[in-house]
Amino acid sequence: MDVRALAGGEERLALDLCARDPVAAVLAAARIEEAGVSPLIGTGAWGAFEGTDLTSLLWVGANLVPVSPTGRGLAALAGQAVQRARRFSSVVGDSSAVHTVWSHLAQAHREPRQVRRQPSLAITAAPRVPGHPGVRPARESELDILMPASVAMFTEEYGYSPLSSGVGYQRRVRQLVDQGRSFVVIERDGGGVPRVVFKAEIGAQALGVAQLQGVWVEPSRRGEGIGAAGTAAVVEHALASGAHTVSLYVNDYNTRARRTYRRVGFAEVGEYTTIVM
Repeated sequence: MDVRALAGGEERLALDLCARDPVAAVLAAARIEEAGVSPLIGTGAWGAFEGTDLTSLLWVGANLVPVSPTGRGLAALAGQAVQRARRFSSVVGDSSAVHTVWSHLAQAHREPRQVRRQPSLAITAAPRVPGHPGVRPARESELDILMPASVAMFTEEYGYSPLSSGVGYQRRVRQLVDQGRSFVVIERDGGGVPRVVFKAEIGAQALGVAQLQGVWVEPSRRGEGIGAAGTAAVVEHALASGAHTVSLYVNDYNTRARRTYRRVGFAEVGEYTTIVM
């Protein structure tokens, strides 16, 4: 098994591997489509080869994202990650691949904060519920109210503020707004002050798959159907923009969200795991 960093010009090889299961591999495929296989020193894609055949790849960045239809080569890639002693915030992706990689990384890393089982869901047709008419792309001028909502979503999800890790989270929120991939419903309270009552992002898009991330409803408005209608509207936007599949992954214990996504028309197609460091 030959393990090495992929070089410029090998993007097609990497994307062909991801295309074997584009919903499972969309996180890595999106990074490769956006930036190539080796965009910066210290980040990029590593591959495991049997002869000239790419059997597995590992996207190495702030997160580690393994892709392997067969599982062959993942142990070698994990060994390379251990040797490089790189810091990362999580291992995320197809459950089988993540657990294989982590079984080797665990020997060299501290106990993770969290290990999350997350059903992977997808929809390929129009939603079963009407989209919320107020959903639209967020504007740069609205970052002052979008950022607190985004931080609240993350903190509720992970149990700590993303702002504790520097400015990377704020940059990502701004980037998605700039790309037109952040969606909101904004209403005014009794005093005329605007607030975000729903938000979601197309956090990754590649190979015809648009993956929704960061779906959130303001706590006082939950139970009104805003989550289902808002998600349906973002699905409609993604399908109209050229995606043939819209996917997301959700914590297995979040029964309310899972019911909402079933109402919209999502079906379970696989399983993700996120190991949070």
